[in-house]
Amino acid sequence: MFIKNGFHSRAVRSGFTLIELVMFIVIVSIAVIGILQVMNVTTKNSADPQLRKQALSIAEALLEEVSLARFTFCDPADPNAETAANAAACAVPEGVGPENGNVRPFDNVNDYVAAYGVAQPIAIADVNAIGIPNLANYAATIKIVQQAFNGIPATDSLLITVSVAYGAETITLDGYRTRYAPNLMP
Repeated sequence: MFIKNGFHSRAVRSGFTLIELVMFIVIVSIAVIGILQVMNVTTKNSADPQLRKQALSIAEALLEEVSLARFTFCDPADPNAETAANAAACAVPEGVGPENGNVRPFDNVNDYVAAYGVAQPIAIADVNAIGIPNLANYAATIKIVQQAFNGIPATDSLLITVSVAYGAETITLDGYRTRYAPNLMP
């Protein structure tokens, strides 16, 4: 189609040139590739929140198990366990590390580690035997350190640290446990 304008005539074109069409295809292709890569990463990592949540549940359960155990001067089987104000008042003083024949859940916080300040691996088990999948992919450790807490001396306060590792990530929870000895208080 030609338009006459005074002395000159010029062609009016409609449509796209081959260069414009190729540039459009390249730009759209790059955008689609970018979107597909984002979707791929999102889909690949979509299970990660579930793994993290399960690791957190394991850590919370272990911290609760340890925190609920007694922390007395005497072995909990000792008749003086709830009234002793020091280890000298015990017939069977409580030591660090499990006693022979003790199994989880242990009767004292000290039984969960072999020594203070050393991380102790602990088995993760499905106590209800309902078959939680992939529990073997998690590894847990418990570390107990004598540490003063809010005016309570370090000998009567423990910092419990539970770590659960899965893949390249680790969930760590801390909690304090103080000694229960009613005669210790004035």
